[in-house]
Amino acid sequence: MIGGRSWASVAFLAVGSLAHAQPAKEAPKPVAKEPLKAPLKDLPTPYTPGFIGARPAASSREPDIAFGAYQRGQYATAFREATQRIAANAKDAAAMTLLGELYNQGLGIRQDAVKAAEWYRLAAAQGDAHAMAALGLMAIDGRGRAKDAKAGRRWLEQASEKGDPTAAYNLALIVLSSEGDQAKAAALFRKAAEGEIAAAQHNLGVMYLQGRGVAKDPAKAAEWFRRAADNGDLAGEVEFAIQLFNGNGVTKDEVRAARYFLHAASRGNAIAQNRVARLYAVGRGVPKNLVEAAAWNLAASGQGLTDAWLDQAVAGLNGDERKRAERLATERTEGN
Repeated sequence: MIGGRSWASVAFLAVGSLAHAQPAKEAPKPVAKEPLKAPLKDLPTPYTPGFIGARPAASSREPDIAFGAYQRGQYATAFREATQRIAANAKDAAAMTLLGELYNQGLGIRQDAVKAAEWYRLAAAQGDAHAMAALGLMAIDGRGRAKDAKAGRRWLEQASEKGDPTAAYNLALIVLSSEGDQAKAAALFRKAAEGEIAAAQHNLGVMYLQGRGVAKDPAKAAEWFRRAADNGDLAGEVEFAIQLFNGNGVTKDEVRAARYFLHAASRGNAIAQNRVARLYAVGRGVPKNLVEAAAWNLAASGQGLTDAWLDQAVAGLNGDERKRAERLATERTEGN
């Protein structure tokens, strides 16, 4: 969904090498690195992270009451303050962008994509990069205005040139889809990644891992995966854990890898749940614990990721142990 109430944080490479991983049927190393299979130019819906457009100018010494209210969820106050600011200064681009966002998301007021686009356009005329990025997505999606992919791309290009990281991310997706220019896309992903867009950090990591659009560099891949993980990206977290476990581009550390796997598993990632189960089954990075192995295996299986080797590894549990594993799996599933 573009520009709507739900801002889905998606990474266009899914989980990279993990998305199509099939568990081994024999007892190999518990975490193996499979080749990346997802095509680089497969695209999801363009991605819009949280609103960042109404921050006061760096030179301003006055507190931005409108944006502060927005951050605290006081949307009616934000609307009132932004409206008053525009009445006092008809060129207040940040306040215009904030009104556009409130109308776009229906926060504190009735959702109105047409009014949102009007406010974004006024702000864009004053040079506001976030408003330009928002207009680009609305034009691509046909929200609040006629659908126009070319105009949308132009808005995104302008916003990216002004340093908007969200625009750079979405423009990279368009470049991959329409041109297949991986080097150009990598440069745009880098701009977005440096702006702390987690999905871009993950995608750039995959490009370095594969050598697509950039020189192959596992160390740089690991660094971008780590930064993506720090910003909450599940795919980046799991990829970084794999590199840690295998010592690929980073010092091998099975205990640290297990912590990353566990964190991703606790957030509901099936691949991480499967990997954690294997670690517990063989006692690598964590103490051997077949009840934990069975619990995480059940959690992953519940999401469709079955593993015949793990099923066999925990087959010797007694009735009480199985009940404990099932209870743990249920608690973890319900927690997500």
